[in-house]
Amino acid sequence: MRASRLMTILFTLQRQRGMTASELADQLEVSVRTVYRDVAALQEAGVPLWTEPGPGGGIRLVDGWRTRLDGLTGDEAAALFLAGAPAAVSDLGLGAVLTAAESKVIATLPPELRGRARRLRERFHLDAPGWFGREDAPVHLGVVADAVWSGKRLDLMYRRADRRVQRRLDPLGLVLKAGVWYVVAAHEGQVRTYRVARIDDAALADEPVVRPEGFELARWWAESAAAFDRSLLRFSCRVKLSPHAMRKLKHVMGPVSADAALGSAEPPDDDGWRIVTLPAEGEDVVATQLVALAPGVEVLEPVTLREVLREAGARLAEHNAPHVRPEGW
Repeated sequence: MRASRLMTILFTLQRQRGMTASELADQLEVSVRTVYRDVAALQEAGVPLWTEPGPGGGIRLVDGWRTRLDGLTGDEAAALFLAGAPAAVSDLGLGAVLTAAESKVIATLPPELRGRARRLRERFHLDAPGWFGREDAPVHLGVVADAVWSGKRLDLMYRRADRRVQRRLDPLGLVLKAGVWYVVAAHEGQVRTYRVARIDDAALADEPVVRPEGFELARWWAESAAAFDRSLLRFSCRVKLSPHAMRKLKHVMGPVSADAALGSAEPPDDDGWRIVTLPAEGEDVVATQLVALAPGVEVLEPVTLREVLREAGARLAEHNAPHVRPEGW
């Protein structure tokens, strides 16, 4: 979005004494022509930018000029990083803090960008959880967030499927996934995920967190989520798919199962159909999913799944047979 790009140019040039249009274009992944148009827009908005051609030249801010963006508290700065997730801001009690931070940012913008920011807030709103997936904020979320933020260990009572366990954890980060809060924490050297709603009691310990060397929350979560998805795929079948079914596979089966199937695909036959090995959660689940690929699917193995799909097709054909009108209609 252009307003975001203009702000990036402004703060980049404020941090560095100057950059060439080509360097800015590479950083922003746009053309040099677009950079020059953005620079002109900033100049028209009152930002004192100047350009110098030739070797050693570039685009610079007038010496000593800076935006007036100061006075943000630590909590306000943190809230800005969560501004794209309204549920997170609300659950963590940062709603008023975010409003204050946004007001300070908007007050520092040139008039053109200030208007764009207000229009953006009036016209776009992100509400990530599904309609029926939103949970109330867990009772102990505040204590867990405090431990994550302050870098203190966490003593908790956790409700597992079979029993309650007591743990002293090194909390490493909080994740909000589809309206559900999780804390990623290390216990006895192993990093695990704990659902915050299952914490029955929590208190900060007077010990600092020991973070694993090189730990990155976003990367660890992505790898953990992918491993969890793969762990669910305990069933395997061989199916023959039409070109149309191959294209629909990711939408029906999900990316992990579909990628595995596509990677196993044999060469196409004369009609473009290909044989794949398809991992799935179970026979009942995959039977329902494969119906969505009809008529472009043929089950090769196992025979039991082929029979389930054949019976489903027969019932579907029977239920949708042409109506026989009574004689005389």
